[in-house]
Amino acid sequence: MKSTFILFLFCYTSSLLASRAGDPRPNILFAIADDWSFGHAGAYHCPWVSTPAFDRVAREGLLFQHAYTPNAKCAPSRATLLTGRYSWQLEAAGNHVCVFPPKFGGFMERLEAEGYTSGYTGKGWGPGIALDKEGHRRAITGKNFDRRKHPPMTSGISPNDYAGNFEDFLKTVPGDQPWVFWYGTTEPHRGYEFKSGVRLGKRLDQIDRVPAYWPDNETSRHDMLDYAIEVEHYDTHLDRILKQLDAGGLSENTLVVSTSDHGMPFPRVKGQAYLHSNHVPLAIRWPAGIPHANRVIEDFVNFTDLAPTFLQAAGIDDPGPIMQPISGRSLWDIFQSEHSGQVDPGRNRVILGKERHDIGRPNDWGYPIRGILTRQWLYLRNFKPDRWPAGNPETGYLNCDGSPMKTQILEMRRRGENQTWWQMSFGKRPGQELYRVSTDEDCVKNLAQGSLHAQTRKHLHDLMIQDLMRQEDPRMSGNGSVFDQYPYQDSRTAHFFERFMSGEKIRAAWVHPDDFEPASLD
Repeated sequence: MKSTFILFLFCYTSSLLASRAGDPRPNILFAIADDWSFGHAGAYHCPWVSTPAFDRVAREGLLFQHAYTPNAKCAPSRATLLTGRYSWQLEAAGNHVCVFPPKFGGFMERLEAEGYTSGYTGKGWGPGIALDKEGHRRAITGKNFDRRKHPPMTSGISPNDYAGNFEDFLKTVPGDQPWVFWYGTTEPHRGYEFKSGVRLGKRLDQIDRVPAYWPDNETSRHDMLDYAIEVEHYDTHLDRILKQLDAGGLSENTLVVSTSDHGMPFPRVKGQAYLHSNHVPLAIRWPAGIPHANRVIEDFVNFTDLAPTFLQAAGIDDPGPIMQPISGRSLWDIFQSEHSGQVDPGRNRVILGKERHDIGRPNDWGYPIRGILTRQWLYLRNFKPDRWPAGNPETGYLNCDGSPMKTQILEMRRRGENQTWWQMSFGKRPGQELYRVSTDEDCVKNLAQGSLHAQTRKHLHDLMIQDLMRQEDPRMSGNGSVFDQYPYQDSRTAHFFERFMSGEKIRAAWVHPDDFEPASLD
C-alpha cells in the first residue's frame, strides 16, 4: 500500500510538472538566516522589525505559524534540513562543530545528481567539516559564490554581497538547466554593533514586548533592536534576489523558501529547547506549484519536511543512493490545498531535542534533551539535570553567545539584584519541564511538579517516547552516551576544557571576559 501511494505521488508530480505548458523542473531558492526567531517579521505583525521581502513571499505563497527546527543550534539544525532526518538519526552530525558522516547525503547533492546546478553564498552547512568516503571535502551546499563584497551598514554585519553573488551564480547556469541555490546570511548571528538599531532610526519604545525571562530595560531593548537591524539586512538581500528573479522571468517556476535555522542568539533561546528556541519563521512561494496562495498555515511542520518537499517538486521519488531514508513528510499536500488553517489534522506535534553543542563541560559532555510540542503544551525531558544547561560557569557558559543581554543578567545576579533571570538562562534544571505554551509562550512557569498535570505529563511523555522509538533514537535504547563520544571537527577543541580548568580564559567570539564565573558556583 505504501509503495503504491509513493508511485501515485510520483506520477501525480510528474504529470503536474509536464502540464505546466512545458515548464522545466522548478528552480529552488533556499533563503536561510542565521539565528532569526519566529514572529520577528512584518507578516507576523512585529512592530520593530521590517521585512518587506519575507512579507512578499508570504503574501504570494504560504505563511507558516508552526514551523520548527528539531534542534536549535546551527550545525545540527542545518544537517536536519539537508538530510530530512532528525539530528538524533545523524550520528556525529547530531552534534555541533562535528564531522559530518559521509553516509548522510543532502538534498542539494541529490538534486545536483539529477542535473541541477547548485551553489551557495554566505553560510551553508556548519560549523564543522563534511568529507566524502575518500576524505575529500564535500560541496554539501554546492559551489561557493562569495566573491562580491560591499560596505556593511554596521561593524557587526558581513561585507558579503549576497544578492550580487546570487547574480554571479545565475550567470553560470546553462539556459535549459534547473538550479538550486542556498542563500545563507551570517546575520543576525552575533556580534552586533551596540546601539546600531537606534543609530539607524529605531526607537526603544517600538518593542511591544520583552520576554519575561529577560529584564525589560534599555540594555535589553538596545540589544533587541541591534538584532532587528541584522534581520532586516537578510531581508534587504532577499528583496534584491526576488527582483532578479522577476527581471529574469524566473519567478513563476522558482520555489522560494525563506526561514532561519533557529531562534535568536540570546540567553534561554539559541541552543536550548524552549518554544522560542525552536520556533522559526517560514514562508514559501511557488506560483507554478502552489495554486492557492496568500494562505496562513497552522499545521505543525519541521525541518525534516523540507528535503522531501524539494525532491518531490523536482520529480525525484527515491532519495537514494546519495541520501539515507527520509523521516520527514513532503509539504505537497499543503501546497495543493486551497485551505488556510489546519490542512492536515495529523500534523499536530513536533519532536525537539539536542545533544552536544558548544564546549563548556568536563569531557566535552553535552546537555541531552528530548521534548514534544503541541498547540497547548511543551514537555521536556532533561536526561542529565546535574549538568549546567548553558555550559559550566568557569567556561563562561559557552553554549550562550556573548552579548550585552547575557552580561547584564550575570552582573545583576552578582550584585544581588535578581537571581530569577540568571536561573532561567543559566541555572540547573529539573529532570522534567512542562509548560502550557498556549498561555505561557515564554515558558517561565514549570507545571511538571505535583499531581495537577500528571496525566498530561504522562501522556506527552509516552507520545514522545513512541515517536522517538520509531525514529530509532539511540537514547531510547540506552545508548545516548554515543553522542558524547563523537569527535569535534577540530582536535584543538578537545583541549579547551583542560585549558579552562588551568585558569586560562579562551579568546572566543561567543564569550565575553566578564562572563566567566567560579567553578564552585551552584
